[in-house]
Amino acid sequence: MNRLDYKSNYQSALERLEQFYNHRPQDRIYACFDVPSPARRDFRQTHSPGYCSYPDLSERLEFWDQFLQEKKHLQDDSLPAAYLSEFDQGLYGGLVGGKVQFMCAPETGWISSMVPPILESWQQFGELKIDKTHPWFNRYIHQLDAYVSKGDNKFGISHFILIDGLNFVFELIGATNTYLSLIENPGLVKEAIGFAFELNLLVQNTFFEHVPLLEQGTFSNMGQWIPGKIVSESVDPFHMTSTDYFEAWGREPIERIFARFDGGILHIHGNGRHLLNAVSSIQGLKAILLLNDTGYAQAFEVLDDLKSRCADVPLVVEADYSSFVRQLQNGRLPGGVLYHIRNVPDIETANLLMPKIIDYRADMQT
Repeated sequence: MNRLDYKSNYQSALERLEQFYNHRPQDRIYACFDVPSPARRDFRQTHSPGYCSYPDLSERLEFWDQFLQEKKHLQDDSLPAAYLSEFDQGLYGGLVGGKVQFMCAPETGWISSMVPPILESWQQFGELKIDKTHPWFNRYIHQLDAYVSKGDNKFGISHFILIDGLNFVFELIGATNTYLSLIENPGLVKEAIGFAFELNLLVQNTFFEHVPLLEQGTFSNMGQWIPGKIVSESVDPFHMTSTDYFEAWGREPIERIFARFDGGILHIHGNGRHLLNAVSSIQGLKAILLLNDTGYAQAFEVLDDLKSRCADVPLVVEADYSSFVRQLQNGRLPGGVLYHIRNVPDIETANLLMPKIIDYRADMQT
């Protein structure tokens, strides 16, 4: 892939993202804008929230094509990329016999997936096999190829989440039993983590075999494009544990799979911010997405504190348009951050703001 028809400032955005991830300038800021979308509006009008059936592939392709084309003339730091949300979690469990359940989120246009716990007890674990002829694996490859064909130098295909480590054990026996098993059956948990490593390697290697890189970089729904062959990780199971549990059970599996690629990214929810010092030192980590959750301060509101725990790791943070503009005008935006700006009135407003973002230099003394 050597061009992106759905991005008019393709080259400048690519150069700025390369600067953000490879050079980590702590005085610069970067921005992606969320503008009103007719594609999402239409999706909201025709879909209901909650469980749904496996979506029609042609419908999903048309949604992404329309949604990404709408932003062609947006002069921000985004690059257009479709996300295989249908496979973001359920694929892994589905490949080993889990019942995949799909869920519709009309506000975002996503249809995601999960599986209920697969095993009734650890005694069934030995029956699990990785089968490349499994119907779910064939469906996965078919959808990858369909998305690549539809993109056809117009837009890219984003990597999607790993379900390895304790995340995969969650899929096998559920969250509560996973935490109990760390104490009662640590040997079996280690075996399951090893199994998950091989399964995730298969899924991710297959992705990169079918989806072309752009300028030797990976499309990412988190940061739009990241130099290298990059995977997307989750430390969600440790959000409700101490940092010690992360060090004992989380770090090694993450660093092992990051080492098989050119590194990876991860996200942190509101209840996992106590992990920031630890996860920021993961070998191969390229960036952290700071998510917002009910009951916790918005990451943007406490960004100075959160950033102080992350050294120079690039951060991706959501911000409301009015709050972002106010802090931009006051010179109070921390650097080394890619801001995902929500509730932007329109593309023209975003484009008028972008030169100020490019010229902005953070006060390194604050």
